[in-house]
Amino acid sequence: MIATWYTVVSAMLILYIVLDGHNFGAGMIHWLVAKTPQERRQVVAAIGPLFLWHEVWLVGFGGMLIAVFPKLMAAAFSGYYLALFLILWCLILRGLALEVGGHIDDRMWQGFWDFVFVFSSCLLGLLFGAAGGNLARGVPIDAAGRFSMTFFTNFGVRGNVGLLDWYTVSIALFAVVVLAAHGAVYLTLKTEGPVHDRSEALARRLWAAAIPLLVIVSAETWFVRPDLPGHALSNPVCWLGLVVIVVSACALASGLFTRGEERAFLGSNFLLAAVLATGGAALYPVMLYSTLAPQNSLTAAAAASNADSLIIASIWWPFAFLLSGGYFYFLSRNYRGKVSLSRDNQGFY
Repeated sequence: MIATWYTVVSAMLILYIVLDGHNFGAGMIHWLVAKTPQERRQVVAAIGPLFLWHEVWLVGFGGMLIAVFPKLMAAAFSGYYLALFLILWCLILRGLALEVGGHIDDRMWQGFWDFVFVFSSCLLGLLFGAAGGNLARGVPIDAAGRFSMTFFTNFGVRGNVGLLDWYTVSIALFAVVVLAAHGAVYLTLKTEGPVHDRSEALARRLWAAAIPLLVIVSAETWFVRPDLPGHALSNPVCWLGLVVIVVSACALASGLFTRGEERAFLGSNFLLAAVLATGGAALYPVMLYSTLAPQNSLTAAAAASNADSLIIASIWWPFAFLLSGGYFYFLSRNYRGKVSLSRDNQGFY
């Protein structure tokens, strides 16, 4: 049952990153693909209606951690206190930029919120990427199961590490490139005119850059955590993930170079999900690896709730998931199609 709940919790986080990731990406490349105020409103109209709903999956992920892995929640949220507050403020600022930026027809007002939108989106991508790097590298958990982290110590990957070092920074930069590429593919699907054309060209360049970066960070991960390749080879989920990665990459490339926008978008979604799922499967059963001493690492079994709590969660979670997923499906049906420059794009922003 613990493995099942690890899969469920991981899937909810992956779902959030994939769905809201294209919003992060669209924010990162906002100034690159939109050159006029009308084009910037077009970008915002493409992501505005559903961005808050995507954040529900992040809230659900946090709730599931409390219910299913409370010890992980207690250790991680206290240890990552500073980083989590930065993420929270970035989410707030991004929401403010999307909601209030277009309510006053003033160049300075809109320019300021454009900057906030781009800055918060870039910082969110960096922070989520650094968080992923911390999960792969490990954190300085002591024998009591606690840890605290500054922004950086000696930029090394062993011992008393900080949030940032050469490895986590490289993962963060890789995450920014991938999310920006994901956002460019989404804007290619949702927009038309100059924004569509710039997004399409940028998506090709960004995904072309992401491929060698993936090879580099994979080699770095092998150096930082030599045990992970063995875990991956013995886990059938990782093999399935590799198959999905190859198929999704082919679909993405085919869609980008033949103007198959829906195929490219599906390929981008599944590729990102497969990379995250493969990494999560390779980490299992360790949820927080200790850089001080491997025996201090927090495993899924040690972090899980008691059997009664897991059974109760198994009863109510499927209904909540179906209700949330069904509502999202019917809500998203109202926002299908492309956003044009001629449309009134002042409702969101």
